[in-house]
Amino acid sequence: MRRFIYTLLTASLLACGTAHAKGTMSETNSDDHLKAAQAAIQARNWGLAQTELDTAVRADPRNADIHNLMGYTARKSPTPNLAKAFEHYKIALQLNPKHRGAHEYIGEAYLMNQQPAEAQKHLAALEQICGNRSCEEYEDLAKAISNYQASHP
Repeated sequence: MRRFIYTLLTASLLACGTAHAKGTMSETNSDDHLKAAQAAIQARNWGLAQTELDTAVRADPRNADIHNLMGYTARKSPTPNLAKAFEHYKIALQLNPKHRGAHEYIGEAYLMNQQPAEAQKHLAALEQICGNRSCEEYEDLAKAISNYQASHP
């Protein structure tokens, strides 16, 4: 009888372990989807990027990098969705207030939305975060602001 109970318990534990492993695999690893999304973004395949990011955010909703790229994808898509971009950039910055990419990209979104003063705020934040004006995100946003000002005298 003890052997039967032991066998039953062992089988139960193995089944639970297998179910958990399957659940983990079927829920997917957000890093894999994040990497796939980054590759899709590089290829400018916005639909695939969005699909991969949607899966990644379900697996890891508190990942600032995923939200940052969701905002980027919404902003860079052939039909930009600035409302969605702002939503995800703001979530990224709530999760990580020092996220340099999110500061750069939300600043660029503000320029698209004709709000250069808001972009300037994120440029100032980048200067503080970077400790100087030479980090890539600062330089990129500064250039975008300069281009915006040149085209909107």
